[in-house]
Amino acid sequence: MLETFLSYTISGEPFRLFSLSHLVVLLLFAAGTWALYFYRRKLRASSMKETMRHTLAATLLLTELAFQFWHVWTQTWSAAYTLPLQLCSVSLLLCVVMLYSKSYALYEVTFFAGVGGALQAMLTPELFYPFPHFRFLHFFLAHACIIWACLYMTWVEKYQPTLRSVWKTMGFLNLLLVIALLVNRWTGGNYLFVSRKPDNPSLIDYLGAYPWYIISLEGVAIVMFLLLYLPFAASGRKSSASPTSRDFSS
Repeated sequence: MLETFLSYTISGEPFRLFSLSHLVVLLLFAAGTWALYFYRRKLRASSMKETMRHTLAATLLLTELAFQFWHVWTQTWSAAYTLPLQLCSVSLLLCVVMLYSKSYALYEVTFFAGVGGALQAMLTPELFYPFPHFRFLHFFLAHACIIWACLYMTWVEKYQPTLRSVWKTMGFLNLLLVIALLVNRWTGGNYLFVSRKPDNPSLIDYLGAYPWYIISLEGVAIVMFLLLYLPFAASGRKSSASPTSRDFSS
């Protein structure tokens, strides 16, 4: 049974978008997000706050280590496919450091890149392995924890991004894009999907042919980040108008 759970190949039907298992995972993720928001004040005032912060960081780190170990165990590790250079892999590692160090500078980037990238990945996964394969469980746990890490820092630690954070994130992503292009050229990989489109259906399919979809992705990223920033912008205007109003993270 362990060999089937960790197998690199599958004999049955592959993962299907919005299948029952996919929908159940999304519902569980929504429930976890609601619980984090609902209990944010209790967490903030209790000793569980530090425990949860370190647990999130440890879980994220373990998911990445487990992913690398799985490729080594199945003898499929390759610099072209398994380096932590996809957007969510980079966000995951940044989230680990952010949680342990409580760095606001990292929060500015991970909030937009992490939430935006991981949420899109959960809705349209680049995934072939169905439930209950290791990769299915790993994929959704890692991406859910990326989002929860950013929301934890927002709702419990009361961090908030600014409009400048949006442009800092765009600058970081463009630097990462250049690095990914160089690594792709060296390894033959497709990190950040900047060398070709992903095999699974995704938003990129509607953004034009290569390489023009990369420019379209820049526009989509800016729009997505601005939408993520809107609640904070609205909260800031409300707070300045009324001294008794609460901010978004309260």
